[in-house]
Amino acid sequence: MNKKTADEVHAAILVIGDEILSGRTKDKNIGYIAEYLTAIGIDVREVRVVPDDAPGIVAAINALRERYDYLFTTGGIGPTHDDITADCVAAAFGVKLEVRDDAVAQMKTRYPEMELTPARLRMARIPDGGELIVNSVSGAPGFKIGNVIVMAGVPKIMQAMLDAVAPTLKGGRPLLSETRSGAIKEGDIAEALGELQKRFPETMMGSYPGYGDKGFNTSIVVRARDRAVLDEAVAQVEKMIAAVTAKT
Repeated sequence: MNKKTADEVHAAILVIGDEILSGRTKDKNIGYIAEYLTAIGIDVREVRVVPDDAPGIVAAINALRERYDYLFTTGGIGPTHDDITADCVAAAFGVKLEVRDDAVAQMKTRYPEMELTPARLRMARIPDGGELIVNSVSGAPGFKIGNVIVMAGVPKIMQAMLDAVAPTLKGGRPLLSETRSGAIKEGDIAEALGELQKRFPETMMGSYPGYGDKGFNTSIVVRARDRAVLDEAVAQVEKMIAAVTAKT
């Protein structure tokens, strides 16, 4: 399943912020976005993390938006000087970045007009042609331009924005998944699992070893878009696990 088929929609995630790369802030968005998108038929195929560096952000945006159906960015749309994601998106698309009245109107639902300081108004700057993404948590909107979806880095706000933009996204056939586990070592099933993968090229099979109170164990995850294919492949995985277990 390495080649993209007609019923697949692919996406990338671009995480922006020095605080992520320094380790000061632990990312909580990648897994959430990936799981959310998988459920609506969009496969995350790449994740990048970049610092608050304008040339690097612009280069990443242009590379990823060309390669994938959607690009989701998180971080860098707050009120401070180092929040430069909107500037970089505008530069990547070659359009103007200005304070938009509709963005200000959304922010006024949260802040009284007297509190809309120049710093807060930075969050109302939207690239020309961008569509607002409602922020039901704190008011300052995200935006979508082309195939790029720009969201906040704060998890609760990002999740609200993702809920708001999801109905506008086109998904493919959802990727189904089944897991089977056994008290076996990964090395004991490596060859047989490889043969099964060749036998079922429409699936993706992965093995994940562990060690618990009862010794070694391995979980095998099988993914496919066709339920019948998935069920047949899983049945063969179960037989393989049973055969290996019987020998140990």
